[in-house]
Amino acid sequence: MDRERRRKIMGITIAALILVLTFTPQFRSVYSIPPHLQILVGEQQAFHVAFPISVRVNPDRDGAFRINGAFLSKAIRLVSPASLESVRLGKADLEFSLLGIIPLRKTSIDVLPQLQVVPGGHSIGVVLHSQGVLVVGFSPIEGTDGHVYLPAKEANVVIGDVILAINGQPVRSDSQVAEIINQTGQDGKPLDMLIKRSGQTMNLAINPVLCGETNRYRIGLFVRDSAAGVGTMTFYEPQSGTYGALGHVITDSDTNQPIDVDQGKIVSASISGIQSGRRGQPGEKIGVFIDEEHTLGNIRKNSNFGIFGALSQPMANPLNSGEAIPVASMSQVKVGAAEILTVVDGQNIERFNIEIQKVSIQEAPETKGMVIKITDPRLIEKTGGIVQGMSGSPIIQDGKLVGAVTHVFVHDPTRGYGCFIDWMLMEAGITPQKDRAGLSIGSIFIFSIAR
Repeated sequence: MDRERRRKIMGITIAALILVLTFTPQFRSVYSIPPHLQILVGEQQAFHVAFPISVRVNPDRDGAFRINGAFLSKAIRLVSPASLESVRLGKADLEFSLLGIIPLRKTSIDVLPQLQVVPGGHSIGVVLHSQGVLVVGFSPIEGTDGHVYLPAKEANVVIGDVILAINGQPVRSDSQVAEIINQTGQDGKPLDMLIKRSGQTMNLAINPVLCGETNRYRIGLFVRDSAAGVGTMTFYEPQSGTYGALGHVITDSDTNQPIDVDQGKIVSASISGIQSGRRGQPGEKIGVFIDEEHTLGNIRKNSNFGIFGALSQPMANPLNSGEAIPVASMSQVKVGAAEILTVVDGQNIERFNIEIQKVSIQEAPETKGMVIKITDPRLIEKTGGIVQGMSGSPIIQDGKLVGAVTHVFVHDPTRGYGCFIDWMLMEAGITPQKDRAGLSIGSIFIFSIAR
C-alpha cells in the first residue's frame, strides 16, 4: 500500500514539475520556434534553454549543420544556450525532447543561399493601371421621361466590382467603358458585362438608359482605371534588376479593394514638404513626380507585401555607393537598435535611428512581423514619426537588410509595424514561395486619380 502511494505521489510530482516547466521562459522559447524555418547559409539559430533538452538533427547531408561549433549527426543534450549554424545548402529536421524522453517540438529547416541586395530609401512615384476598371460609386440617371434610374445597381453591380469586359470586349479605361455603353444603347441592345468579385467572375445583363442631361446612354456608375501616389523603394537585386517597394498592398482609396495590376510604372519623386503626424492623425509626405515620362521600372505585381517589378536601370544610393548588403532572415532579427533609410527632403536619402521593440516569428507570410519605434530626434522633429509615404523604407540591423516599414500606429505615430524581408524576397521571386496567410490592411500612402 505504501509503495503504491509513493508511486502515485511520484507520478503527481513529476506531472506537476512538467507543468511548472511549461510556464518557464526557457520552455516557451522552444515552443516559439515555428514548425518551419528558412535561414541563409552561415546564419545561426540560437536556442535558449536552462534544463536538460535533447535535440536530434536529421540533415539531408552530412556536414550541413553545426551545434556550438561542432558537426553532429545524432542527438545531443542541451543544458545551456546553444547555437545551430547552417554551413551549406540543405535541409534538416530538428526534434526537441525533454530529458530525451518527452517529445516537445519538431521543426524543419531549409537553408537558402546567402543573398545580397542594394538597399533603397528612394522616394518613388507609383502609377498603376488596373486590370479592367474598378466600380467606385453609383450615379443616379435622370431619364428623358423625368424618372431617376440606377440600371447597374438594379442589375446587382456592387462597389468594388472590377469590370473586365463589355460585350466580349476587354476594357481598360473609363472613357472606353462610357463609349461602349453609349454605342450599345444607341443600338437598342442590353450590355453583357463580365465582372470580377471576390476572385470570382460573373456575367450581368444591364439595359442602358438615355440620360436627359447629357443625351448619352449611361448605366449609373462611377469607375476608375488608375491610381497614383508616393512611396519608398525597399531594395533591388543587382543581377536581375528585380526590385521591391512599399511593403504593403496598394488599395483603391474609395473601395479599399486591392488593385489588380494590368500595367504600371515607377518614376522618380521628390519630397517637397511634410505634414507631421500626431496622435489620432497620421502625417504624410508631400511628394511630386519628376519627369513622369522617364520610367525607372515597371510594376508586375501588387501584393500584400508591396509592389514588385524590374528596374530599367540601377538606382544609385549615395549612402553606400550603390553597394549590395546581406539580407537577414527573420530568425536573425532581434529586439534592439536598428535604422531606416528614407527621404524627408527633396531626393536626399538619410539614415534615421529606430528601435525594434517586438519580433514575431511567422510560420507563413504575414505583414506585421515587427513593432518598431522611431527614436531619432531629427526624424521625430521633422515628421512626428512614421508618416504616409514612408512605407517601404528599408530596416537595417547590424549591417543587414531585415525588413521594411509598413504601417503606423494611429494612437502613437512614433511606433508602427514592419514586415520581414523574407516575404518581400519571396514575392519578388528571388526566394522560394511558401503558403500564404494573413492580409495587409495598410494602404497608407496611396491616393487615386479619378477621371
